[in-house]
Amino acid sequence: MSNENQNKTALVTGATSGIGHELTKLLAKDKYNLVIVSRSEDELNDMAAMLQKENGIKVTVIAKDLFEPSAAEELYNEVKAKGIVVNILVNDAGQGVYGKFAETDLQSELDIIQLNVSSLVVLTKLFLKDMIARKEGKILQLASMVSRISSPLMAVYAGTKAFVFNFTQSLINEVEGTGVTITALQPGATDTDFFNKAGAENSKVVQDGELGDPADVAKDGYDAMMAGESKIVSGMKNKVQAAMANLTPDQVLAAQMRKMNEEDTSK
Repeated sequence: MSNENQNKTALVTGATSGIGHELTKLLAKDKYNLVIVSRSEDELNDMAAMLQKENGIKVTVIAKDLFEPSAAEELYNEVKAKGIVVNILVNDAGQGVYGKFAETDLQSELDIIQLNVSSLVVLTKLFLKDMIARKEGKILQLASMVSRISSPLMAVYAGTKAFVFNFTQSLINEVEGTGVTITALQPGATDTDFFNKAGAENSKVVQDGELGDPADVAKDGYDAMMAGESKIVSGMKNKVQAAMANLTPDQVLAAQMRKMNEEDTSK
């Protein structure tokens, strides 16, 4: 696999931490050149140096704040201006806001919608058009278990991930026969910086310590993307939960998720 990938490039947003970071390592190991994207240019440069040294690949750094409405199109234009052909797009960047919707900050939630939905849509559209024209390409979209299960105290985040999942499954039908495949990765709660950024570090799901390993989640998503699968629920426990969710009334699921998301006052 490594030799045939030496002239191919993967672009990963949210590349400096969590699942995105693990996905960049898998791509680099398979000798894909990389375009890595996040807000911190210093972190990106450190990461690029490491990946190039360890894997002998070319890594292009683009610092971009995808919370900004113009950033996604700017990113695409910079990639095109550098003459880079993106064979794989990984839309990993995403954040959440924790708390009761009636009490949380509206602007923060609009920013989350911009990052999780609008920027993802822009990048998907622009790079997908190029992939269809070439008759080849792969896209991995970071959905979530909560894309199919309501999540009280993380309502806007859950809504954005429901959009990502439904959007992805709709596109999969549209691109049949084009040579392009699109995959939705659905992890459960994962041991990343997500909960700290969302302000949910004291939630029961975090305090109980039953968080998935981001390396395992990335490997599940990577393998599914390479196989051209439409979706993948990461982890056996999550697969069981997803199966049970199909048989459980929505309000019962919401109550279960509320208990997991509430602050753990016992510690």
